[in-house]
Amino acid sequence: DCLLSRGLGDVYKRQTMNCVIAAGVESMSRIPMGAPHTVAEQAGLGDYVSPQIQHNFGVSSFSQFLGAEMIAEKYDFSKDTLDRYAFATTQKAITAINAGHFDNEILPLQERIKDMPPSDQLHAIDEGVRFNASLEAINGLKVLQDGGRLTAGTASQICDGASGVMVVNAAGLKALGVEPLARIHHMSVIGHDPVIMLEAPIPATERALKMAGMGIDDIDLFEVNEAFASVPLAWLQATHADPERLNISGGAIALGHPLGASGTKLMTTLVHSLQRTNKRYLSLIHISEPTRQEAIS
Repeated sequence: DCLLSRGLGDVYKRQTMNCVIAAGVESMSRIPMGAPHTVAEQAGLGDYVSPQIQHNFGVSSFSQFLGAEMIAEKYDFSKDTLDRYAFATTQKAITAINAGHFDNEILPLQERIKDMPPSDQLHAIDEGVRFNASLEAINGLKVLQDGGRLTAGTASQICDGASGVMVVNAAGLKALGVEPLARIHHMSVIGHDPVIMLEAPIPATERALKMAGMGIDDIDLFEVNEAFASVPLAWLQATHADPERLNISGGAIALGHPLGASGTKLMTTLVHSLQRTNKRYLSLIHISEPTRQEAIS
């Protein structure tokens, strides 16, 4: 039997299950981002963040956007630098789509419109990619706050999505009798500063490499979630990783970030990228969790 689970630890660390399907579904077009917070507050149920925590950190709220702006300022990324990164990741996504690199990852679905008969068309590619994007157009977007550096073009796209992976241990693999696509060599989860928050991939990388006895140059490919352009750029600057190995098929700025579905989406892309490029089994993936934790494997 293969059970649905919230995470991979049940197989990898706790060994309480032999087979787990880790998956996520997000419909951001129907459920607005932040709805668990706003709906509860409107119903008079309060906030999930206590006033004491806000007092302890000296802030009135915790925001990924503000954290991303703090990172851009800390690492001195200009708006132009962020814009150029967004354009580059979009071009990588376009190239990957045109070359069919996502064909083995995506399950095509029949297009359906409410109260209309089923269509013969298949939804087979990520529809948020801007194929007509230009650096000039991205440069022309207004910053999201006065004096800021980030724009809608250097932030991840709001989108719907679903993804999943099957993770097994040796017993599960034997029972299923299937050929594995990849092996998890190490997995780390760390907590980090909840104010700047999105800087967590940096210490997570340091810890994971140390625990695995590896160096940054031992890793063939990287996937660092592009919540905002400042996040992967700061990671590159701090780790001195090879930028040619990072998000080689584009990232969330181009393809979208369906929140709860992004973790296994990135894992799926990374595994297929390793196979397509004939790289070794080594890879690294970063995805932030709502509690300001950073998961890496």
